[in-house]
Amino acid sequence: MSAASRSRSRVRTTLLTAGAAAAALTLSACSSGGTSGGGGDTNFIMGADGISTAEPGDRGAAPDLSGKTVDGGQLDVADYKGKVVVLNMWGSWCAPCRAEAPNLEAVSQQLKDKDVQFVGVNTRDTSVQNARAFEKDMGITFPSLYDPTGKLMLRFAKGTLNPQAVPSTLVIDRDGKIAARSLAALSESKLRKMINPVLAEK
Repeated sequence: MSAASRSRSRVRTTLLTAGAAAAALTLSACSSGGTSGGGGDTNFIMGADGISTAEPGDRGAAPDLSGKTVDGGQLDVADYKGKVVVLNMWGSWCAPCRAEAPNLEAVSQQLKDKDVQFVGVNTRDTSVQNARAFEKDMGITFPSLYDPTGKLMLRFAKGTLNPQAVPSTLVIDRDGKIAARSLAALSESKLRKMINPVLAEK
């Protein structure tokens, strides 16, 4: 093999390795969420079940989350102050989001008369039609902000969310502060475990 051929072969191997690493990162980010919020002091305490919580006096405020919804309306999460808000980051391209969606819808129906409001943030879907089709297929009835570039996720304080961890779920207390967090898909029981302590607060 000539020197030029060996050089080309090394370049191909390097590119393939880099591509495989990038693909693995993308899959793991979507499939497992992860446990890192990207650094920063957010006062979250990680539980053995993967759910992080913050004591009432240690909670940070949720950022401004407003804009156009997947169905073309307008929504401002601040309008739900006084309720417990369950905020779920999802994408139609994400298989764990598809697995998790029925659990979110079921719990949202169970708690709809208990001052709990579910809100989705659809992220990195370049076509709103894909997001709408996902909601229809999954029977989702709660609203979702449409955030194709992920700019809403970047409004959170450093360490609160990992923009690559989708799905992620936050529970926001009645005062608009972030009480609990999961950076992975949730079962109904885990979702209730996140919400119930915050709902019980007065």
